[in-house]
Amino acid sequence: MGQSLLLTPLPEKVTLLERLGVEQLVLLPFDEELAKLRAETFMVQVLQKALGAEFISVGFNFRFGFQRLGDVESLRALWGDDLCVVEEQKISSGASVRISSSAIRMALAMGDVALANDLLGRRYSILGGVMMGQQLGRKIGFPTANLRVDPQKYLPKDGVYGVVVGGNPGVMNIGFRPTVAGEAKRSIEVHLLNWRGNLYDQEIEVELVRYIRGERKFGSFEELKDQIQRDCEVMTKQEISPPTTY
Repeated sequence: MGQSLLLTPLPEKVTLLERLGVEQLVLLPFDEELAKLRAETFMVQVLQKALGAEFISVGFNFRFGFQRLGDVESLRALWGDDLCVVEEQKISSGASVRISSSAIRMALAMGDVALANDLLGRRYSILGGVMMGQQLGRKIGFPTANLRVDPQKYLPKDGVYGVVVGGNPGVMNIGFRPTVAGEAKRSIEVHLLNWRGNLYDQEIEVELVRYIRGERKFGSFEELKDQIQRDCEVMTKQEISPPTTY
């Protein structure tokens, strides 16, 4: 079985931790040796001796060690008051929703950007490098940045989204471009409103603001052009709040 897709692949996670003020990050390779380590051994050999951990923060349902036998109480026995346990968190969105990666994935799968962003406490973003495409968007007056993203990145449902890149509003299409004879591979294209410049070979962060519509096939490029114009008008009228700062 392949690895499951991630809301925040490692490069994105590192960026977010830096914004939080984390100065040192230690990554332990989850290999066979670590997987077989008993919870008690992990606490003493890794946390106490190797890392010298003086304060630990975990979620209320945190489990660790061989067969996941270690839990919050195991840590509390050694760290006492120097253990912070983050209790279950919920948001009120019509009904109370528990904050979890599963809930965020479900919201993105439905195109419910508002709920996903509320659960995250920030706008869901996609980090990617801009690569050369077929430049068809440029020919119809809507040049796009074609993104190459981490293959482990979890993407929302196919369709057109209102987005922000570095404070600049835009629209993004995720899908197989059925009007352009279709694609065998999912593509991600971003058009920035009132943007002039070259983004090739740069890495950009695309923040999702709203879901506009589903992807569909148009009868002509002129129909596609008209629809893209309407999509852009949605973002022209969209009030965009400042991004969450850490």
